[in-house]
Amino acid sequence: MRLFSALLIGLIFGSGIALSGMINPAKVLNFFDLAGDWDPSLALVMAGALAVAVPGYRLVLARQRPALAPAFQLPDTRRIDLKLVAGSITFGIGWGIAGFCPGGALPALGTLRSEALLFVAALGGGLLIARALRRAG
Repeated sequence: MRLFSALLIGLIFGSGIALSGMINPAKVLNFFDLAGDWDPSLALVMAGALAVAVPGYRLVLARQRPALAPAFQLPDTRRIDLKLVAGSITFGIGWGIAGFCPGGALPALGTLRSEALLFVAALGGGLLIARALRRAG
């Protein structure tokens, strides 16, 4: 049941990303181009996601227990440290350069565009490097 739920949630999320056009890196990059061909649609997609996620999280967390797991897996700290800031900066730079974030890149794999394939390969490499650095440190 957990695997089916994950698949269903992933399909819904990926469909939303695809329908909103966020699998197109040019559309995302135009959001960051304030002085040129600015496209506000990414902000609208994010606002719509927050409008659904915020009440959804409040409802789910109020239950004190997830439906398909023994406990919630939430961060155990709210501390803003160097790892968090460095990771956020790295994420933002990669998003600004490539026009993809992981949430948009995975559904974009279905287009078989080389940019999406290259981004997901680089994402996997970055995850392996981060894991190795975490073990070493």
